[in-house]
Amino acid sequence: MTDGTYGTQRKAAARNRIAIIEAAHELFAQNPLVPLSEVAKRAGVGAGTLYRHFPTREDLILGAYQHDIERLTTTADEVLARHSSAKAAFVEWFETLSAYIRIKHGLGDALHGAAAQELVSASWAPTTAAVKKLVDACVAEGTIAPGHDPADIIMLMSFLWRVANNEDGAAQGRRLIAAVFEGLQAPPQSG
Repeated sequence: MTDGTYGTQRKAAARNRIAIIEAAHELFAQNPLVPLSEVAKRAGVGAGTLYRHFPTREDLILGAYQHDIERLTTTADEVLARHSSAKAAFVEWFETLSAYIRIKHGLGDALHGAAAQELVSASWAPTTAAVKKLVDACVAEGTIAPGHDPADIIMLMSFLWRVANNEDGAAQGRRLIAAVFEGLQAPPQSG
């Protein structure tokens, strides 16, 4: 095998992995119990290719979740650039995060093992860093008072992944976000 052939195979394997993860993300959002054969079909790969990348269902669920969180944590600057208001960027970013986490909660036991907890722990620092960018922009804009801890804000915003995944839930989420911003306009209480 030549170096060129090996490089081509590696690129194809990387493309297949991403196609599988993206198909899994879409299908798990619709039905957490979707057969893996459907994921392979949607990704345009055979079952053997899927299982070579993700030997178990849990591996695929964790791979999709990790991919989503990694993608989201790198988008804070992009989301801020797309909006004229830091507050609007903050809201969009957290709504996207909540959609990913709602999918995660729908996947049940697969995300309660040791590997899942390691993944969640590893994603905490990049997620907090992304939220800090959003918070700093909101502070500069005057929609959030200075001094709020980004980790506290993540915990505060966690209500978003508890609202119903329908129009009523979206409306409830918007009302709660408005209440959160009213509270964040005040300086944090020392305790």
